[in-house]
Amino acid sequence: MQDSIDPITLEVIQNALSSIADDLALVIMRAAYSNIVRDSMDYSTAVCDREGRTIAQGLTTPVHLGSFPDAMRNLISSHGAGMQDGDVFVFNDPYGSGGMHLPDFYIVKPVFLDDALEGFVATLVHQQDIGGIAPGGMAVYATEIFQEGLRLPTLKLFEAGRPVDAIFRIIERNTRAPHNVMGDIRSQIAACNSGERAFRALVARYGSAAFRRYADALHDYAERLIRAEIAALPDGTWTFEDFVDGLGEDPVEIRFRATLTIAGDAIAIDWAGTSPQVKAAINGPMPTTRAMSYLAVRCAIGADIPNCEGYMRAISVTAPKGSIVNPHDDAACGARGIICFRMFDTLMGAFAQVVPDRIPAANEGGSNNPHIAGRTRDGKPFMVSGGLMGCWGGSARHDGQEGISNPAANLGNTPIELLESRHPVEITCYAFVENSGGPGRARGGAALMRGYRLLADEAVLVMRSDRRDHLPYGLSGGSPGTPSWNVLNPGPDQRLLPACPMSSVPMKGGDIFLHIQSGAGGFGDPLERDPERVLADLRDALITQAYAADVYGVCVRDGVVDRPATAQLRAELRAGKRGGPDHLDHFHRSVGIPRRAPRTA
Repeated sequence: MQDSIDPITLEVIQNALSSIADDLALVIMRAAYSNIVRDSMDYSTAVCDREGRTIAQGLTTPVHLGSFPDAMRNLISSHGAGMQDGDVFVFNDPYGSGGMHLPDFYIVKPVFLDDALEGFVATLVHQQDIGGIAPGGMAVYATEIFQEGLRLPTLKLFEAGRPVDAIFRIIERNTRAPHNVMGDIRSQIAACNSGERAFRALVARYGSAAFRRYADALHDYAERLIRAEIAALPDGTWTFEDFVDGLGEDPVEIRFRATLTIAGDAIAIDWAGTSPQVKAAINGPMPTTRAMSYLAVRCAIGADIPNCEGYMRAISVTAPKGSIVNPHDDAACGARGIICFRMFDTLMGAFAQVVPDRIPAANEGGSNNPHIAGRTRDGKPFMVSGGLMGCWGGSARHDGQEGISNPAANLGNTPIELLESRHPVEITCYAFVENSGGPGRARGGAALMRGYRLLADEAVLVMRSDRRDHLPYGLSGGSPGTPSWNVLNPGPDQRLLPACPMSSVPMKGGDIFLHIQSGAGGFGDPLERDPERVLADLRDALITQAYAADVYGVCVRDGVVDRPATAQLRAELRAGKRGGPDHLDHFHRSVGIPRRAPRTA
């Protein structure tokens, strides 16, 4: 560290910047209109230095945060020379502006002090709808980006403090939900204005020259910390593969292959061997791939490292052009979230070979996104949106958690009361799924399910999900998790929908759509699970008594564990002397869906 850098002052500035980034996030939460932003929290914030390098990030959505460097480089390249105080920029284009997919609107404000550029406050919000062929702008069945909605290059939304009305009017006329979208955009503007004031005051307190030195020092500090953590890991190369099930009625699996190389104090991640891009909206532009790679490294290391761009210097990410993780320009990418989670799972599988005690089994597979849209009986448009999640895999230290966001998302499930009060739907169920999740010494988290009854006359359903054929993997002898299902009108005449339908699904009044999430993978041998923990799951109605016996070899009589019978049953199961239903048989009986042979990665 430079001699002129005082470590206490560095810590104070670092925390001040983090507070500004978090305050940006709080302003958006309080001012946003749509449930996907206000309740699901599908947005992110950052503070950047005068070179556009991220120096602080809000505690929001990890899928987004590693993408700010690409976006800021493009902003400075296209508009750096002409920026002035009061400018605000907006963009969403993944091919040319550093965006991730069209629903994600970046709104960025440069911060000036005494006519000198000192940095930027940046926000990214997933807009509820930006036009395109399907409500929500996330039609899996789009084949090119031109079908996905409004595409904005880097434009001035405000110029020298004056709004550019034409841009506001264009956005407003290209959404099915203008009230919510324009409200969410204004929440981003309000956050930028608030963050600008705080950032300017911080720079003024220390002076421009000193602040710039400390900003540089923060990057160097983050780099030193992460390199020290990487250097403590063994050198070598590890490869792991995972899969997305595929698309439509006859899915073809999509491969994700990550090669992780640790050499000294640096990590290289190569996605060679991953499947080519597809004619559907699940391609992920390179900012997405970098973001997920950075996130996986941070999760595997687990150290407290400042959220500034310096740590990224120790991580290199490469991917073949034309692959699903680095598609050619104009590939559809609106539903790319599904591959974000699979990239994360793939990299966690690679790191499990390096630091097996740190890495849990696979999570539920990520946010699954049902969109139900139409008009109310009085003619007003509505859109039920927001992802559903989640549960984590079991680990060396504890069972997988349930009712919690995937670690790659940090999102929330919209409360039932808000859905029912704002939209013509009735939530018919919202519960843990019996006999779900992967068995293990530490079991995988139980799946959630949610049912929606349509109270309008008609609507369309657009769905993105996964983990039906390729189940969340188990680790260290743990079993894989349980599959996801999409069911229209559950019961004797139910219709089972594809994991990713390649068209919208019509619904009529009274129809029920039920989504059953996948359950997470287990960790360790299920026959080594503490019988008392099996009994606790039985008492909590997470499993049945037959499941406890068939899967864990635990005999429960009169509400207590029969220890001698359990020991005998487990010995028979280990010796292969007892057959019977496995955990997937029990799961499918619980949900009333015939079992089909799953594939596991």
